[in-house]
Parts: sequence; structure tokens; C-alpha cells
Amino acid sequence: MTFKFPAFFNGETTMFRKYILPAIAVLGVIFAVYSVRANNKPVPPAQPVVQPSQAPFKSYIAGAGIIEASTENIAVGTNLSGIVTEVFVKVGSKVKKGEPLFRLDDRELKANLAVRQTALQTAKEKLARLLSMPRPEDIPPAEAKVREAESALADVKHQLALAESITDKRAISADDLNRRRYAVQVAEARVAEVKSNLALLKAGSWKPDIEIAKADIAAAGAQVKATETDIERLTVRSPISGEILQLNVRPGEYAQAGVLAKPLILLGNLDRLHVRVDVDENEAWRFKKDAPAIAFVRGNRELKTPIKFERVEPYVVPKKSLTGDSTERVDTRVMQAIYSFDRSQLQVFVGQQMDVFIEAPPVTASVATPGNDKDAKGGKPEGAGK
Repeated sequence: MTFKFPAFFNGETTMFRKYILPAIAVLGVIFAVYSVRANNKPVPPAQPVVQPSQAPFKSYIAGAGIIEASTENIAVGTNLSGIVTEVFVKVGSKVKKGEPLFRLDDRELKANLAVRQTALQTAKEKLARLLSMPRPEDIPPAEAKVREAESALADVKHQLALAESITDKRAISADDLNRRRYAVQVAEARVAEVKSNLALLKAGSWKPDIEIAKADIAAAGAQVKATETDIERLTVRSPISGEILQLNVRPGEYAQAGVLAKPLILLGNLDRLHVRVDVDENEAWRFKKDAPAIAFVRGNRELKTPIKFERVEPYVVPKKSLTGDSTERVDTRVMQAIYSFDRSQLQVFVGQQMDVFIEAPPVTASVATPGNDKDAKGGKPEGAGK
């Protein structure tokens, strides 16, 4: 048994296929075309957050400048490593030359100083003893020994004279006579010895001994001075009059000696600020030190100030300060020109970037190099064809 749709169902299906499906297809095509056209519209460029600075000169050199102290930014370090016990300044503090900045633990060095001061005092006492020789109370005993030796000599000489005066040789043996003669010689040597000792005592200390004692004092004094110098070096002082820009040390921390990636203290004189401008080496030939220059604060082109030329660093260095410009070359070297301006003219900070424009002759006005000059008519180098 087969099932058949009613007749009116067959008529509606035919109408759906004949009219409605083509209409849906046409609407889909129209929507697709609209979507493609809508997506192909150019995207408007994003507006910058701030308007870039505009050069005030027709022909100029542009460079990025970094603000720094007039003394340059001084990274203060320590010659000796140790634990920080006191910090006398804070960020923004104004200090004068020689004022203490921070101090390291000095207990060990002070103990060494006490030992060396004692050694110095001992050496001084030894020299004083040598210089005071002979003591007055040492002379009488030495003179008494001389008189004693002379008396003993006189006695043995008398005994020898008695023995030699005997006419009967049988009364005294030759051995006894020789013994008395030897006793005289011993007594004479004893007298010579005690007299020499007395003369040596009266002469005082030997000069080389005094010189050695003086050298010992000098060596001990030098050690004391070295220790005192090390103690003084534990108090780090300001090398200039200026302002504390950065403080990276606190009591209880270990201060490492030597050059550090992050300085313990950053110091500089801010009475007048400097701007270190990077001039691309390709444009260095256009730079004129007496040309006017204007610096703009990065982020606000309304804040600007004329700057005064100070000097040019004679060594061309690799470029480190990047501006982010799409046309900027990073594989280049730059000549650094130093300009200055009064701090009161702008509200800026050390380390801030500035846009600097320096008036310069146009590229077309460059002076031809010797050997490349061409005459106006023939276009040949001058002197060619002769």
C-alpha cells in the first residue's frame, strides 16, 4: 500500500522550489557582497596620544637628548666592602662636598688600630731607652769594677815581684813562678775588659741600633696611619656639592666595593641641567657648534627651551638611546653633543628624554670634496683632458 500526499501539498512544494529558494539565494549573495565591501574599507590610522614636536628650523638635525646633571651623574661607591651601619642622606637631599653619605661597620678596624698603636708606643719606648743610655746610676758600678780589676792586677804583680826577688832558686819552683806570671797577664786582660766596658757604657747607644729603632717607629706609625685611613674610608663622603638622585643602600645591607650595575648612590649637581644629544654619525658633518638649538619636552611639544652648547664628546659611540621611530637605525654610531639650560626654565627630571632640533645647512649645500669638482660646461673634473 503506498502513501500519497494530498494535492494541495504538491502545489505548495512546487511553489517553494520555484520562488522561495531562488529568493533566499539572491538575498545570501547580496549579504555576502555587502559584507565583503564593508570589510574592505580602509581602517583610519590611530591618532597619536600626543602630537610630536615640530622642528622650528627649515633645515635641521634632530636627535634624542637625555637630561643629566651638569657634573654628569656620579655613581658613588665604596673602596671597602662591609655592612652599612648608618645612612646620613635621603633621595633629594642636598649635600656639600665632603659631607658624609653613609658609613660601614668599623669595629674590626678599630680593634686593629688599638693593636698597632700599642706596637708604635713600644717602638717609641725602645728608642727612648736607647737615647737615654747610659743611665747615671750605671756608671759607678762600672767604675768600681775597673778599680777592682786594677787592685787585683796590682796584687798579682806584687806577688810576681816577690817571687822574682828570691835569689835562691830552690826556694820557689819554676812552675809556681810561671803561674804568677800568668796570673798577671789574666789580671791585665781583666783590667782592659772592664775599662772597655766602661768606655762603651759612657759612649751611649750604638748609632745603628738607634737607626733601627727609628725605622721600627716609622713602620709602626705607617701601619697606624694605614688603619686610620681605612677607618676614614669606611665613611663614604660626597665628592661634590649636589643633590641625591638615587639611593640604593640602607642600614644592615652589604655594600659591595667596585663598579656596580646599580650604584649605591647616584649624585649630581642640578643647579644647571645638561642635555646629552645623540647626533647620527651620518649627519655629524652638518653639525655646527654655534648653531641655535631648541629642546622639547617629550610628551608636550608646548614645553620647550633654547639650549646652550657646552661641548662635543670627541669619541663617537654606539647608539644606546632609542626613540622608537620606524625609520630609526639601531646599528649606527652617534656623536654626543652636550647642551645646557637653566633648571628653572622647565619642570623636568634627570634621566628624562627630550626632542632636540639643531639648525644645520641643507644637504644640497654640502661642500664638494677636492678631486670631485666638475666644470660647469663639460662636466669633467677640473684639469681633465689636458
